[in-house]
Amino acid sequence: MFAITTIFLGAFPLVLAVPFDQPATTIDELLALGRPVVIAHTGGEDAYPGSTMYGFSESVADGADMLDLNVVLAGDGTLVVQHDLTVDRTSDGTGDVADMTFEELHALDIAYWFTLDAGVDHDAAASEYLYRGVRTGEVAPPAGYTADDFGMPRLEDLLEAFPEVPLNVEIKDEGERGADAADAVIELVRDRGRADAVVLSSFDDSVIEHVMSTAPDIETSPGPLAAAEFFFDGTPLPDGQRILQLPPVYGDLEVLTPENVAAAHEAGYVVWVWPNDRDLENEEAYLDFLDQGIDGLNINQPAEAVAAVEAWIG
Repeated sequence: MFAITTIFLGAFPLVLAVPFDQPATTIDELLALGRPVVIAHTGGEDAYPGSTMYGFSESVADGADMLDLNVVLAGDGTLVVQHDLTVDRTSDGTGDVADMTFEELHALDIAYWFTLDAGVDHDAAASEYLYRGVRTGEVAPPAGYTADDFGMPRLEDLLEAFPEVPLNVEIKDEGERGADAADAVIELVRDRGRADAVVLSSFDDSVIEHVMSTAPDIETSPGPLAAAEFFFDGTPLPDGQRILQLPPVYGDLEVLTPENVAAAHEAGYVVWVWPNDRDLENEEAYLDFLDQGIDGLNINQPAEAVAAVEAWIG
């Protein structure tokens, strides 16, 4: 056990605990750690098959502070953990999540197209698909896991499996379906006593506005419009919001400029980055983000991010 160290950034003290020595179970605790946090994007989708219990479990074992995931309402109303609105990209099936039951979705091999070299890749050699067939029983699962851990899980499965790990939940659908999915998340996390351990986000500002109006106790990140209004017009984020989740670039627009990061910090907000370029998914790039003052790494390589934070703290 190492001692806690205090350093000063400008006029503000920053308390640095030993990395990952005191895990946070709520969003307040996460933001009070005094160091950059590691968020496993889609369960570390470059290191492990995304949106699988195997990937989420391995990310937690790597030391991730928080699990990032997307949720979609299945055709039978089940809230499933799935990055896309369809199953085509990652599984051995095709079709819209909204047109399938949970039983049908859970039977799919979500690791079907996963490779270590490229994450999801439909053009790799057959030998590169390390976990293909585990879901269907043709290949033995890794030690400690079952075939079910490579199928599509429900949000309630994650809440049960990781009762003390904060969750960063993106509502994938927009409009009315997005609002319905948000309502389902809110009902579930309240029922499980985890309302203080989730952050909800969406690319649809109206979904976030719906959450803030119906469940102001639930932490949210601003949608694209609210974030843009802050950076371009200086409009404060809606009351209660404090976590900006941003890519380095958006289209042709550079988002994580020194000026934008400084403006966010001056306003009292924290900045979590989600790299939208696979070339930025490595320890060197993560260290560069930390040097820019980024407060959270929402990344695809959890072990490398943990190593980067440890090295950065020194």
